[in-house]
Amino acid sequence: MTSVKRRTLLNGMAAGATLLTLPAITLADTLPGPLPGKTTPITTSEREARIEQARRLMRARGIRALIVEPGSSLIYFTGIQWWRSERVTAAVIPLEGDVVIVTPFFEAPSIRQTLNIPAEIRTWNEDENPLALIAGALRERGAASGPVAIEETVRYFIVDGLKKALPSVSILSGAPVVRGCRMHKSATEIALMKRATDITIASYRYVIPHVKPGMTPKQIGEMMDAATIALGGSPEFTLILTGEAAAYPHGSRAPQIVRENDIVLMDCGCTVEGYQSDVSRTFVPGKATDRQRQVWNQVRQGQQVAFTAAKNGAPAGSVDDAVRRYYESLGYGPGYRLPGLSHRTGHGIGLDGHEPVNLVHGEMTKLEPGMCFSDEPGIYIPGEFGVRLEDCFHMTDAGPAWFSEPPDSIDHPA
Repeated sequence: MTSVKRRTLLNGMAAGATLLTLPAITLADTLPGPLPGKTTPITTSEREARIEQARRLMRARGIRALIVEPGSSLIYFTGIQWWRSERVTAAVIPLEGDVVIVTPFFEAPSIRQTLNIPAEIRTWNEDENPLALIAGALRERGAASGPVAIEETVRYFIVDGLKKALPSVSILSGAPVVRGCRMHKSATEIALMKRATDITIASYRYVIPHVKPGMTPKQIGEMMDAATIALGGSPEFTLILTGEAAAYPHGSRAPQIVRENDIVLMDCGCTVEGYQSDVSRTFVPGKATDRQRQVWNQVRQGQQVAFTAAKNGAPAGSVDDAVRRYYESLGYGPGYRLPGLSHRTGHGIGLDGHEPVNLVHGEMTKLEPGMCFSDEPGIYIPGEFGVRLEDCFHMTDAGPAWFSEPPDSIDHPA
């Protein structure tokens, strides 16, 4: 395929997709086609059920309303896809009565484009106080004195402005309500995450054989993004580390290049209908050394230790503890010390790449069906290299189930 044809194909893959220039080494190769199958988006009825679940949790805690700013939680409850700025847009989810969306007057038509639930939209002009509108909505919904719950990422100036507009209000954290909803994924959410993961795995299967000595992380990342778009996903992140840089989980500022018989670590993910994948693969272009192979196999076993420890009713932190006991038996650590595993074993995942709760020492939240986690117990050896294998799983009534099966060996990493 010529470069002109490739650019045309990439331009047509997704509305607004960034034009990618692939490394010359791959121009003769065709990109994969779209992944078979259909995607089922989140419906209005499912979002309405989420709001009712939030209300049940609010009622149990005596909460009269929940306030949510733009971001993943606003998408979760209302479908509204918006950004945060100094101009306040927010949803008021009352214990009783319709949801109220407060937004600038000139933004209302755009807000309506993604609003996916029945709701009342109240607008404010540039010379008006949006917090007065929120306060009015709380008064009308019987929540003037609260308690009013605030989604945990809402910015302080909004909380402060609400206190000034409604001095009688009692404010507390909305984390128990929002987390109580979002931590437990529905079958539709899990299907979207599985779809995103399948796209990332298929992208790896296309890209890894094309990684050659002399390539840069940027070139590899462009290949991964192009494959992801071709398969039907929206690229979310691509982290590529080579050689010693792989010993530092989130990378190094030192220049990197792929060298024969050296480690390449890729940590990539995409979204489908907003739901994320997160998959890491470590491999060697050429022949792996005995040392590289040994550490890779230890990490692969570490993944299995975590997966086996993930039992319904067990504290989330116990999964991390099980991995550290295994690594310490091999001479790593102890604890979070290097060489060894310097970060948590895993994190929650869904609309956000990192969501509560984490598989980390001391986390006492119990594992339950519907919870979704990454499983990424890497081993990092400063001055040498690092290995990270990452696959996500979700909890079922019978225990954990993989979104993607971990690879068998360093020779077959995808």
